Amino acid sequence: MLYSHISRGAGLLPLPEGAPLDEALWIDLYRPLDSQVRAVAALGYEIPTLADMEEIEISNRLYTDNGTIYMTAVLPGQLPDGTQVAMPVSFIVDAHRLVTVRHHAPRPFETFPTRADRSSSGCGSPARVFLGLIEEIIGRLADLSEGVARALDATAAKVLTMTAAGDAASLQVSLVTVGQQAELMSRVRMGLLSMDRILAYHAANSAHQPESSRLRPQHAALQRDIQALEVHADFLGSRIAMTVDATMGMIGLQQNDRVRILSVVAALFLPPTLIASIYGMNFTHMPELELDWGFPMALGLMVGSAVVTFLVLKWKNWL
Repeated sequence: MLYSHISRGAGLLPLPEGAPLDEALWIDLYRPLDSQVRAVAALGYEIPTLADMEEIEISNRLYTDNGTIYMTAVLPGQLPDGTQVAMPVSFIVDAHRLVTVRHHAPRPFETFPTRADRSSSGCGSPARVFLGLIEEIIGRLADLSEGVARALDATAAKVLTMTAAGDAASLQVSLVTVGQQAELMSRVRMGLLSMDRILAYHAANSAHQPESSRLRPQHAALQRDIQALEVHADFLGSRIAMTVDATMGMIGLQQNDRVRILSVVAALFLPPTLIASIYGMNFTHMPELELDWGFPMALGLMVGSAVVTFLVLKWKNWL
């Protein structure tokens, strides 16, 4: 799909139907068809394929060609089937327009066109639209971090208030939840790293443009936001590790309780088993075998030894 926008007042509006594509200030290619790629390429841009965007070489992710800046970041988003992934998004910026290329759906690309009038950068030029979109992306990454923090608060509170005899299924659900949040935070971290890199690259390679001096404070503010979120991500990483340790500790306590019960049962039956083993030996000279009270005596010894063992364990507070 191809979405195109023009600047109107302080915000963005869809390109009017029938208007030529070269009037667009922002062109967003989402899982584009070949015809859409050719239409944008006709404006003088080299549209990268998904394979090009997934290339990890820095020379393929950040470069300038004839004054046009090409930058690729890895952002969390959603596939058409609902799967949450982190995939590359390319930003192409020159003096005429911003072109974005993506094959998944990061939420800021859906929300920014309707919120562009609230951007601190404005929408008067491609660079300003680019910085406004980056601001929206950073805000989304902050929202995801806050969501992880809330999920960890709830999970940690549930685990840390659970008794050792708590529900094993509940602990398993808590462990799965923490793992999902850890995976989400890894995607947020990748997005923050990508944003930091492309902001620094854009600031360095747009210094010759007329607006560069006016946009420099905006670059600096966005990079400070990213640094603050990276610190928060480190904090959440330590909380994730703590919650995993607490959950595994509670699972270990439950397993210890089960092992303790089995050990007590084994200890109770050990003396009777010993007596039964002795009287089960096939020796010729075993006087008790010939006595009338031999069998009741053996049973009494078994019961008595089990009772004594139980009383000793109770006295030691092992039960």
